[in-house]
Amino acid sequence: MIRFILIVIFVVSFLILSIPVFLIEWIIGKFRPEWRDKSSLRIVQGAFKCVILISGVKLTVIGEEHVPKDTAVLYIGNHRSYFDIVLTYARCPGLTGYIAKKEMLKIPLLSRWMKFLHCLFLDRSDIREGLKTILAAVDHIKNGISVMIFPEGTRGESPSELTMLPFHEGSFKIASKTGCPIIPVSIHNSSALFEDHLPRIKPVPVTIEYGEPIYLKELPKEVQKFPGSYVQEVILETLKKNQTQNDSH
Repeated sequence: MIRFILIVIFVVSFLILSIPVFLIEWIIGKFRPEWRDKSSLRIVQGAFKCVILISGVKLTVIGEEHVPKDTAVLYIGNHRSYFDIVLTYARCPGLTGYIAKKEMLKIPLLSRWMKFLHCLFLDRSDIREGLKTILAAVDHIKNGISVMIFPEGTRGESPSELTMLPFHEGSFKIASKTGCPIIPVSIHNSSALFEDHLPRIKPVPVTIEYGEPIYLKELPKEVQKFPGSYVQEVILETLKKNQTQNDSH
């Protein structure tokens, strides 16, 4: 419980103390938007790294060399914990906008940082608005901003992380319309950090593995029509591998 309280205190303090930073970042963005983008990224990554440190998570990262550094990518990941965002965003090598549910817009200060970081907000109840969000993500990729999406649409709550919700195929239009590489991201055991025993935070081992880039145009035609199932299978096999390895230790 101590870790949870410390993280809440840190996050609230960060958001309040960062209020004057918003003004500075806004002014910088008026003249040098690329400077604001980079500074906002590093500020938030620094805050997330502090949260990771307080949580005590034993993090293992595999395959980070697979992430291209010279082009925008579409990260596709499984999703079982709020910590998935913290753990993965702290490692993004460049500008990355996460696709979040529109309800996040209601959270003061946090939503402002998310906008600075090019996050997009998805209305899951409105297909037309959802399409607009996907098209905005396409523009992000074309402008050199990577995009991270959890195509299950919500956090999985199955007792086994190997049982995922179906991936929404619409998420993959971001890659099909831009030709950008898809980076599969498997996140193993993150729910054991927090969600499995709310509100306690336990310093458990978590493994993040980045797969090799997937280019839709290189896949068989029948797979290109429904790439969600293919990418989900790639992530599932990686989760099985890491679960087996962790169980053996």
